[in-house]
Amino acid sequence: MPSGTILIVDDTPANVGVVVDSLEARGIRVLVALDGMEALERAAFAQPDLILLDVKMPGIDGFETCRRLKRDERTRDIAVIFMTSLTGHEDRVEGFSSGGVDYVTKPLRVDEMLARVGVHLELRAMHKQLVAQNRQLLDEVAVRKETEAALEQVRDDLERRVALRTEELAR
Repeated sequence: MPSGTILIVDDTPANVGVVVDSLEARGIRVLVALDGMEALERAAFAQPDLILLDVKMPGIDGFETCRRLKRDERTRDIAVIFMTSLTGHEDRVEGFSSGGVDYVTKPLRVDEMLARVGVHLELRAMHKQLVAQNRQLLDEVAVRKETEAALEQVRDDLERRVALRTEELAR
């Protein structure tokens, strides 16, 4: 499983213990938030690779927390997996509509949760790599454009000098 940082958001510490232990045993750094507001602050500050988000919490629920994460430019690209006891079709649809990328139900099957987490951590790593490569290509394009502009200026200068010299020789 790829390494990374995961923010777990759940208001029931007992639910978090098994998940934290399972992830940390695989070398994943785990952060915990106990409600939606704390999750928004931690996500913006820590920039985790993935968020495991409970739906039923005091204050703002998980669906609203996810919508707010997706509206914030700093947290928009962080994948959110809902981890909830809500098993209805409408709940799943709302989870995906609010910006979640996956949905696991409680009681958690740790092996399934780890498999889903692994997939999304790999996707995140590939996304980061593509962003870095794209940035490098854009930098290379900018350097080439500057070089082309400088070469055009030198060429134009040489053409003017040749034209002047041709005029002098013609006289």
